[in-house]
Amino acid sequence: MMDRKNFIKSASLLAGGAVVAPALGGNGPLMAKPAGNTLKLKKGVSFYMIKEELSLVDKCKLVKDLGFDGVEFNSPVDFSLDEMLEAKEKSGIEIPSVVNKDHWSKPLSDPDPEVRQYTIDSVAKSLADVKALGGDTVLVVPGVVNEKIPYGVAYRNALDSVRKLIPHAEKTGMKIGLENVWSNFILSPVEARQFVDEINHPLVGWYFDIGNILRYGWPEHWITELNRRIVKLHAKEFSRGKMNDEGLWKGFGVDLLAGDNNWPVVMQALRDIDYQGGWLTVELGDGDREYLKKVSGQVDAIFAL
Repeated sequence: MMDRKNFIKSASLLAGGAVVAPALGGNGPLMAKPAGNTLKLKKGVSFYMIKEELSLVDKCKLVKDLGFDGVEFNSPVDFSLDEMLEAKEKSGIEIPSVVNKDHWSKPLSDPDPEVRQYTIDSVAKSLADVKALGGDTVLVVPGVVNEKIPYGVAYRNALDSVRKLIPHAEKTGMKIGLENVWSNFILSPVEARQFVDEINHPLVGWYFDIGNILRYGWPEHWITELNRRIVKLHAKEFSRGKMNDEGLWKGFGVDLLAGDNNWPVVMQALRDIDYQGGWLTVELGDGDREYLKKVSGQVDAIFAL
């Protein structure tokens, strides 16, 4: 593997200059620009949210007409790449990122090396998929901790697995975005920063989910700590009150702007770090066009804060 400095130069050319070494690496402090920066954000929607009996092309046209700029698919994708490229061309929608769909059932932290290798191969396919689709990021859950996978084992295995993915990221020029989820793993922003910095590669960063954090933290704290390591953003809402009164997962049952996210503070934190990922993609419940229109308007209101 080439040394980091030379790779940075070649990766910048490979990805059209999109890779900026200081954005993700752990070499020295990451300096934020002064407060008040204008964020340049595009609005994405998860494909599974589009609950309309339409063709792939017409689903993409629908969300484009409702104000969304991009659609995020699970990968390896269920459609052929030709079908997806046709939908992209005919609708004008972008496909900036994909979500690997094997990292939960066969986690990169599993004690069994064959299980880990299965998902390494799957993520490698996702990296090739997203490049073919004109995007730049694959969302990957870095690990799972449970009664059979101790925390220390999960941490070491996850680090090893992500490092084994680096040649595939380098080959494609695509980024690996590690996401914070309810997997009992990476539970603090300091640990999340440390994990990325131990890997120390410009194509490995953090896909930060704003809503997932509210169960045990505050998104603005994570944004500040992760800083330019954040490559993409997911938006959810969460109510701690509903969680406490109705059950853990019920906390997600609120509209954007109606939960415990302090959106003005979150948006200011993103401005403070000069977030460069370009996208905020909603990952909510599914619904028809009226529901999606409402969500699109809610995201616009968040962008205006």
